Amino acid sequence: MLTKRELIDYCLTFPGAFEDYPFDDDSASAGAWAVMRHSVNKKSFAFIFERNGFVTANLKCEPMYADLLRSVYSSVTPAYHMNKVHWNSVIIDGGIANDEIFSWICQSYDLIKPHKIL
Repeated sequence: MLTKRELIDYCLTFPGAFEDYPFDDDSASAGAWAVMRHSVNKKSFAFIFERNGFVTANLKCEPMYADLLRSVYSSVTPAYHMNKVHWNSVIIDGGIANDEIFSWICQSYDLIKPHKIL
């Protein structure tokens, strides 16, 4: 089962990614929401926090795929405090393989990363 810090550290491996705490002055507190953003456009691709005793990650997702994930995994729900069409909450409770979670983070990042204009 992944920790909050492990999820944050994985997100920081993406080009231009940075960690932000816009909702809490104390980034060290367990309840603080870590917002993972891209440095160029400041768009968020992951919100990582603790809720109901579990680490949770809100991840951006294509709407049809978001619905599919919700129907397959009981630990994937419409996003807490986010747009329910484009965001899922993933409860990190050991029910989903780490590689699968990492793949969803990558997809979320790909949805927000700046695209080159030709």
